[in-house]
Amino acid sequence: MEHAPRIAMLSVHTSPLDQPGTGDAGGMNVYVLELSRALAARGARVEIFTRATSSDLPETVVLPGAEADGTPLSDDVDHERVREILTAHDVPAGMRPPVLVHHVPAGPFERLDKNDLPGVLCGMAAGVLRWEAARRPGWYDVVHSHYWLSGQVGRIAADRWEVPLVHTAHTLAKVKNAALAPGDDPEPAARVLGEEQVVQEADALVASTPAEAAELVELYGADPARVHVVEPGVDLERFAPVDDDERAASRAALGLPADRDVVLFAGRVQPLKAPDVLVRALGVLRESGRPVPLLVVLGGPSGRSTAVRELQALAEITGVGDSLLIRPPAARDELVTWYHAADVVAMPSRSESFGLVAAEAQAAGVPVVAAAVGGLRSIVDDGVSGVLVRGHDPKRWADVLADVLADRERLSSYSAAARRSAERFGWESAADQLLKVYAVARERGSR
Repeated sequence: MEHAPRIAMLSVHTSPLDQPGTGDAGGMNVYVLELSRALAARGARVEIFTRATSSDLPETVVLPGAEADGTPLSDDVDHERVREILTAHDVPAGMRPPVLVHHVPAGPFERLDKNDLPGVLCGMAAGVLRWEAARRPGWYDVVHSHYWLSGQVGRIAADRWEVPLVHTAHTLAKVKNAALAPGDDPEPAARVLGEEQVVQEADALVASTPAEAAELVELYGADPARVHVVEPGVDLERFAPVDDDERAASRAALGLPADRDVVLFAGRVQPLKAPDVLVRALGVLRESGRPVPLLVVLGGPSGRSTAVRELQALAEITGVGDSLLIRPPAARDELVTWYHAADVVAMPSRSESFGLVAAEAQAAGVPVVAAAVGGLRSIVDDGVSGVLVRGHDPKRWADVLADVLADRERLSSYSAAARRSAERFGWESAADQLLKVYAVARERGSR
């Protein structure tokens, strides 16, 4: 391949432009967005395909931050110039290719439940194929799909274009079903079958941690030679530590009390993320007469529209309604302020393939108390940068939170170690490794 790779990035069920923390938007959105930018910085041409959820969405959006001939490309970019760039055989010298997000009409213009999306995958695949047909044969060099729904579309596109399929699962149904919260619905059999199909047909599978790589091999029969571990990155410039004065300023800016411990949960409000465990832990602390920290939940409902109201009701029933503060998901620049305002970030998830919130919090110098599951075991250095908690017993969580918050020297030590731990994550490194995976996949496909 003489030119920089042209990558069709598929994110069917959620757009990288969506706000993480509500609905189906989460760490995967950040992953696709930041990885695409890092790949573009290395000369790759990345086009992201996602399902259009409104007739008002533009056909194509140019991501802010791309540069051409030293001139920033903003929302008022000359799209004709972008089209010229994309239809050229090579990116002109000195030009950093823009990252494009294509909104593909498939099914009704509305947000659908993930369980309803298999019915629109044929339309999605047809829409993706039209983009290549509008250019010339052989335009794309690789298809990189994210989540199993994208993998199903990717199978069709990669076969039609005779290019390799690289797939990142992000979450796996068999893993989630083995760690269901009480009363939570299991992932449907159709998803399990769909994941099995993608795993068998992908030329390369990208896992975020060695644990996820092992799950692909053990639970899905993946060929170990096709599984590559590439750790996601963290924006180490945005998520950086601050001193005590700046932490105090962050609290003041957010209207948080200066004299009370603050525990932050940032993520979707759903059984899988288990914010209810934290609310119940507050109840245990109250009953035992120990100090009750302020729990800030930064996120929106996912799965059930009533999820946030149910969490607030649980707090009232438990007697800690005045110790729970629920706020909507925050944009990236505001999110770092919330991290700085917290004493600890808590992640009681029942399953996490990686756990981007934990990595971001640690980069910001904030200790993390997390469930000892999935990728969280790779991010949090137990007893060094935070604490890993086995199980989801509220009493155990209450004891850990109380012990950590009561020991300021320990918190300070965790904070320093947290930043050092996070510095091994970088999007630049992730992009470099992915380019190697693409090359390996292309070689495998040419045999």
